[in-house]
Amino acid sequence: MNSGADMNKGPVRDRIPVPTKISYGLGTALDMWGLWLYPAVAFAVFNIYLGVEPWLVGLALTLIRVYDAIFDPVFGWISDNLRTRHGRRRPFILIAGILSGLGLPLLFAVSPAWAELQFLGVSVIFWYMAGSSLIFIPIISAFTVPYNSLGAELTPDYDERTSIMTYRSAMQKVFEVGNFYALRFTNLAWFLLPGGGKNTLKGMQVYTSLLGVVMAVFAIIIFLRVKERYYEKVVVKTRERISIKSSLYQTLKVQPFRMMMGVGAAFTLGTSMVGSLGYYATVYYVCRGNTINGDNWNFWMGLAFMVGGLIGAPLLNRVAAKIEKRNAVIVAACIGIAGYGGSWFLYTPLIPWLQTVASGTMGLAAAGLWMLHSSIGADIVDFDELQGGKRREGSFTACASYILKLGNSGGSFICGLILGWAGFDAAMQVQSARTIFWIRAMLAGIPVFGLLIVIFFILRMGLTREKCNQIRLELEQRRGIV
Repeated sequence: MNSGADMNKGPVRDRIPVPTKISYGLGTALDMWGLWLYPAVAFAVFNIYLGVEPWLVGLALTLIRVYDAIFDPVFGWISDNLRTRHGRRRPFILIAGILSGLGLPLLFAVSPAWAELQFLGVSVIFWYMAGSSLIFIPIISAFTVPYNSLGAELTPDYDERTSIMTYRSAMQKVFEVGNFYALRFTNLAWFLLPGGGKNTLKGMQVYTSLLGVVMAVFAIIIFLRVKERYYEKVVVKTRERISIKSSLYQTLKVQPFRMMMGVGAAFTLGTSMVGSLGYYATVYYVCRGNTINGDNWNFWMGLAFMVGGLIGAPLLNRVAAKIEKRNAVIVAACIGIAGYGGSWFLYTPLIPWLQTVASGTMGLAAAGLWMLHSSIGADIVDFDELQGGKRREGSFTACASYILKLGNSGGSFICGLILGWAGFDAAMQVQSARTIFWIRAMLAGIPVFGLLIVIFFILRMGLTREKCNQIRLELEQRRGIV
C-alpha cells in the first residue's frame, strides 16, 4: 500500500512503522461494530423480525445519538486532561475497549415474547433499545473519542498523517464487512425455523458475542503497540488544564473545523440511510420480498463495499499527494455522486449483481472521504495549537464524533419516517409500487444532495499543504520538535 508520504518523503523521524499503523487500524473494528453495527441491523431485527414500528426504531436510534451529546465531549475533555504513566488516551482504550466488547451482545438481549407488551402505550422493545443504549453508549464513547484522538498524535507530518489514515480507512472497510455479514450469519442452519424464515434475533445474539471477544483482544493489542508521541514532549509540560468550555465553545470557534464538520455532517446525514433504505430496496425490490436472498445479496454488497474501500483509500491518498487534500475531497464526493445516484439504475431485479457495482463505488468514495477527513482533522489540531498553545485532540474528536453520529442517527430517523410515509408494511412480502418507488427515489436522491453540500463546505476550508507546513514550522520554533 503506497502512501503520499512515499512520494513526498519527510524526515525519517516523522514516519510511522507499518506494524504500528496496522495496530492502530485495529481500533476501527471497535468503532465499526460498537457504533455502526447496531443501526445497520436495527430495522431488520426490531422492525422486520420483532414487528416494532419503523418510526419507533428510527426514533430510538436518534435518541441514542442525542444521548451521545453528553458523553463524547466529556470523554474528550477528560482524556485531554488525564495524566498517567501510560499516557492520556491508552488507559481509556484498554479499559473501555474490553468493556465495550463485553457489552455489545446486551444490546440484543430481548425476548420475542416482549413483542406484544407495551409500556406507556409504546412497545417494551423500544424501551429496551433506549435503556440498553443508556448503559452501552458511555462505554463505547470512552473508547472511540480517545482512540480517534490518538490518531492525530502519531506524527506531525502533513503527508504521513494521510498515510496513517489510509491504513486505518482500508482496515475499516475490512471490518465493516462484519456489519454487512451480520444478517447473512443469521441465515445459517442453526437459526432457520422449521416452517420457513429464520430466528434473526438469536443469530444476532450469537454473532455479537463473537465480535465482542474480538473487540476486547484488539483493545489490548492497541494499548500495547501504539504509543502517544506528543505526551512526554508537549502535553506533560502544559500545567494549565483544558476547561470544559474550551472543549465545546472554543472548539467550534475554529473556522477550518466548522467547515470540516459541515463536510462530515452533510456526508453522514445524506448517506447514512443507505444501510437502511438500501437494505429495504435490496430485499423488497431486487429480491421481491425474500429476506434470505436479500441478506445474501447484502453480504455480497458488503464485500463490494470493502473492495471499493480498499481501492479508494490508497487511490485518494495518491490524489491528495498530487492535488492536496481539499481537492481530493471534491474528487471523492464526485465519485460518491456517481455511485449513490446510480443506485436508481443499478438496483434492479433483472440483473441483481449490478447493485454490487453501486456498493463498490459507494465504498470507494466513503473510504477516501473519511480518510481525508481524519487527516485534515490532525492539521486542524496544529492550527488550533498555534492559536491557543494547547493540544486539544480530544476536544476536536469529541465534537466531530458527536456531529457525525447525530447525522447518522438523523439519517436513520428520516429512513423510518420515509418507510412509514411510503406505506411500508413488515407483514407484507410484496410491497406496493408506491412504497418501492419512494424507497428507490430517496435512496438515490438524498445522498447526492448531501454530497453537493460536502463540495460547498470543503471549498471554504483553507488549510493547504503550504499553510500546514508553515504552521508546523512555527510550532517547532515555539515548543521544539516532537
